[in-house]
Amino acid sequence: MDKTLQYYNENAKAFVEGTWGADVSGLYAFLQKYVKPGAAILDLGCGSGRDSLYFLSKGYQVCAVDGSEELCKMAAERIGRPVECKLFQDIDDVDQFDGIWACSSLLHVPYDQLPSILDKLHTALKAKGYLYLSAKYGTFSGERNGRYFTDLDEARLEDLLKKAKGFSIVETRITTDVRPGREDEKWLNAILQKL
Repeated sequence: MDKTLQYYNENAKAFVEGTWGADVSGLYAFLQKYVKPGAAILDLGCGSGRDSLYFLSKGYQVCAVDGSEELCKMAAERIGRPVECKLFQDIDDVDQFDGIWACSSLLHVPYDQLPSILDKLHTALKAKGYLYLSAKYGTFSGERNGRYFTDLDEARLEDLLKKAKGFSIVETRITTDVRPGREDEKWLNAILQKL
């Protein structure tokens, strides 16, 4: 993970510019079916702050966190509020959130470490809370373009949840990347509910 954080610290400006305008409204709707305005959302790995700003504009209470100091600074400027610099393994909230938005963030955690991170997110969610996560679709794990990636397909997700605390899969959806020139990239999107 250290190399991945270094990548984001060194390439924060380019990353923000490349992702800020991406239209992920269909993904917002995916979570908003289950978590209504006014609810508390953890934007886990908030990156540019794009999604935090959206959820704030819709009346959600948003806690934005990211592991990259540089991205935290840039996101805070864009959303007009502090962004906490925190690693996923340091999440220690208890029964705080109605929903967790982990858009393209948990995919940087090695597969064998994901169950313990999911356990922390389970603890952070309120009873019957929802977790949205997305990952590149597939079975690859390893370094790609200077960062570590864990890809997921339906079978890997199910296997992962057997090793973590109680989550049920509510819905999955395969989408294509919305960024120009990446239309061939597929993503697995999942809504999980805390049991």
